[in-house]
Amino acid sequence: MPLKFDLRLEALAASYASGELRPRQLIRQLRDQALALNPQYHLFINVLSEAELEPYLAALDRLNPADLPLYGVPFAIKDNIDLAGIATTAACPEFAYVPKQSATLVEQLIALGAVPIGKTNLDQFATGLNGTRSPYGACRNGVHPDYPSGGSSAGSALAVALGVVSFALGTDTAGSGRVPAALNNLVGLKATKGLLSTAGVVPACRTLDCTTFFTASAAEASCLLGLTARLDPRDAYSRSNPQWNDASAFGRPQPGFRFGVPRQLEFLGCSQSPALFAQAVEQLRELGGEAVEIDFAPFLQAARLLYEGPWVAERYSVAGDLIEQQPDAVLPVIHDVLRKAPKLTAVEAFRAQYQLQELKAQCDRLMAELDCVLTPAYPRPVTLAELAAEPVQRNAELGWYTNFMNLLDYAAVAVPGAVMSNGLPWGVTLFGRAFTDQWLLGLADALQRLHALPLVGERALSAAAPVNLARNDRAQLVVCGAHLDGLALNWQLRNRGGRLLRQTSTAPNYRLYALPGGPPQRPGLHRVTHAGVAIEVEVWDLPSAELGSFLTGIPAPLGLGKVELADGSWLTSFICESHALACAQDISHFGGWRAYLAH
Repeated sequence: MPLKFDLRLEALAASYASGELRPRQLIRQLRDQALALNPQYHLFINVLSEAELEPYLAALDRLNPADLPLYGVPFAIKDNIDLAGIATTAACPEFAYVPKQSATLVEQLIALGAVPIGKTNLDQFATGLNGTRSPYGACRNGVHPDYPSGGSSAGSALAVALGVVSFALGTDTAGSGRVPAALNNLVGLKATKGLLSTAGVVPACRTLDCTTFFTASAAEASCLLGLTARLDPRDAYSRSNPQWNDASAFGRPQPGFRFGVPRQLEFLGCSQSPALFAQAVEQLRELGGEAVEIDFAPFLQAARLLYEGPWVAERYSVAGDLIEQQPDAVLPVIHDVLRKAPKLTAVEAFRAQYQLQELKAQCDRLMAELDCVLTPAYPRPVTLAELAAEPVQRNAELGWYTNFMNLLDYAAVAVPGAVMSNGLPWGVTLFGRAFTDQWLLGLADALQRLHALPLVGERALSAAAPVNLARNDRAQLVVCGAHLDGLALNWQLRNRGGRLLRQTSTAPNYRLYALPGGPPQRPGLHRVTHAGVAIEVEVWDLPSAELGSFLTGIPAPLGLGKVELADGSWLTSFICESHALACAQDISHFGGWRAYLAH
């Protein structure tokens, strides 16, 4: 009987620190489990031998568990991502090669102390969303034998779902990191394009590809992202992560966030999904969100471009030579997907790019008014029998809510949402603007805590919810004077894309002063230790990228600092240097700037 291990990152760290567990003991047992599960689930293409594991374990023998944040943590690697010295196949034996260097992300994880268990199965050349398109065997669902695992990162999702690893690496071009997560009760992080390096990844569509994490919880995905989101000189598509999206941005979502709900919802006849999705909407409302119905048509139009447009030619650029030289090396269904690629022209490619840019402009305008969008992970689950009968059509249905994401350059998190009556996991996707990954993970964490679904491998959520508030690419700003809605300097906020969130008041610890000079007239807000009052204020938000130019334009004696609001929160606000108050008029008894101006 195999031993049960708690594979949560925090649990492993505690077990190693106490000395009750050593990496050799854990990794050998997990390797045995992987080999035992493989004949039934086909989750691995290559499980590392004891000799291949030895260098990683020997390196850990020389270190203290406290030295590395991922010390002894087992992980799996999708077999289109390089691990030095181990064949990369992309699920095509004739394509296989042995890399001398690991993918950048794999190198990062090993340097942090993680141990690779093996290379996982996938839809050939990462072309598919179901996990059955592999000469190494079809991957079945981790819970229900009549359903697929989802793909193309099929084996990676199963490795986490079946308790073989703590987390796994996948890739996502059209949904490959999200569909299998939803089908196996996992969190699937498809970070902003370029945030996680794709150096050492066999391309599907290089301009769109993302490397992904599969985890049991959003908190673990946040931790891994915070450790690995780095600019990579090896990857020409790598992008720097803004400070507003670093690890400290993960936290509790502040009530008042706005989430989009598609007007054009499609469930393809599924009897349970509509009610489950409505339940997810209510759960976000319970967390303090405001649901906003949006026109989803431009997103769906963009999705169709991925396979109906010239991007299939980008896929063909990877497998095309092999298809022409050894046509039998590539599965018939992959031939079907790519068959039109050689006939596509540069003219068609440019026209499609123009069409995509028009659609992105429409979608970006919608996204500018929202903090995220909520969709089902897929319209309905399809069975293995349905996939066998109509492989292309049924696969396409799984990508209904995923295919547009990388074309439009959005961040996305798949998160478990419910369990269907037959026991199959069911999930939702939260997506938002580029570089809002940690905020999305914070919302996903809150959702997991609210519905408290059991996690894979009998794991549990960490006991404490995040203390800090989540941050995204917009900064909240409290204004109390000429920047109030409709007043003389409000244009400085609106011209920078500012939005009025709410009207409220400070805690009763402030005095308000009318400063000399003008126009325009300006107040000074000052915190006091006694005889304070509550002052009426407004809370705005504006893009973080615009905050610097706003700050440098604020004249003395005003500046930005922290102000306590009536609800006990502390937000960035206008404050006044105390030396300027000697010549100012105390107007606190009016309770706010508007009342003073009216007087």
